[in-house]
Amino acid sequence: MPDTKHRRILIVTRNLPPLIGGMERLNWHMAEELHRHAEVRIIGPTGSAALAPVGVKVREVPLHPVWKFLLGSRSAARSEVRAWRPDVVLAGSGLTAPIALGAAKLVGAKAAVYVHGLDVALKHLAYRGIWLPAIRRMDCVIANSKPTAQLCRDIGVADERIGIIPPGVELPAPTESSATDPLTVTFREKSRLQSHALLLSVGRLSTRKGMREFVAQSLPKIVAARPDAMLLIVGDAPTQALHAQTQTPASIQAAADAAGVGQHIRFLGKISDEELETIYRIANVHVFPVRVIPGDPEGFGMVAVEAAAHGLPTVAFAAGGVVDAVSEGVSGRLIAPGDYADMADAVCKILANGNGWAEICREFARSFAWPKFGMRLRNFLERDAHDE
Repeated sequence: MPDTKHRRILIVTRNLPPLIGGMERLNWHMAEELHRHAEVRIIGPTGSAALAPVGVKVREVPLHPVWKFLLGSRSAARSEVRAWRPDVVLAGSGLTAPIALGAAKLVGAKAAVYVHGLDVALKHLAYRGIWLPAIRRMDCVIANSKPTAQLCRDIGVADERIGIIPPGVELPAPTESSATDPLTVTFREKSRLQSHALLLSVGRLSTRKGMREFVAQSLPKIVAARPDAMLLIVGDAPTQALHAQTQTPASIQAAADAAGVGQHIRFLGKISDEELETIYRIANVHVFPVRVIPGDPEGFGMVAVEAAAHGLPTVAFAAGGVVDAVSEGVSGRLIAPGDYADMADAVCKILANGNGWAEICREFARSFAWPKFGMRLRNFLERDAHDE
């Protein structure tokens, strides 16, 4: 895409801050990166305008209920394209693909969608009858991983219309060693974590994330080998996800209690970005025991790249797009899905290795920096799919 502000891109998405999650961060950064080389406007949920990237205009529509958002964003998008005449209308997920497609066709703009996995694999009859045909008709379909791209092919998206562009990551500024950094020392003292080997889980507590199964089947073996192990769980149950069953903190705690490791987990819930930065620095290993659930794929695994950016290795099941987010032996370990004993062994080996993973993890994460994501996205949107 030329280095000019003359191109116009309209993004239509329900996933933006103040909602919290990987899709929300991705859409925010997508708007910011595209705005470096084009005019960008957004149709987004109530509350998103105040938190938008500088210089990006947002037209808000009600978030709740979903049908009201869809009707409101459809009307807003059609009005916006008629008045503004964008070159590209980009859906931030499959949910808004029909809206972006319809608005783009009104003015002869290119229709594009960024898909995350579940928005292609969802089995709901109405969704498959309305939303998937719209995704198939898009000029550009951007997948967050190779497995998500295959899901797109499986529903009939032409291969030449598919691009694979993984989400980006914010590279943290260099800091003092985690042992001497004042914020780290203060947090450890406040949280009574001075002597613990810290396992970290970050993300919504959905059934797919598999935290209940992990504490019941892997954590006891880890604690037997490392009695000082403590699992920190950041996040809570999903409330705005397209399709997600939950595992409540109470059910996870009950599973840990039943397995005899109830004193080795701590729920931190929602925390600030600053606190999360500190926790990434003090943790020893990030665990990502994603389960393979038909119709509910893990599209990528953005949190594993975020962990790597902080020098923190991940132990994960090789499920869905996680295989693109963790590099075996470089940014962590990939374990055969469901092998909880092997996962426990891999965690214990990383704990025994001290900080030996830090630099190679950071090097891996540098290839996912948001500016590189933006460059790949601009290059793909600039292609003329009709001429390929």
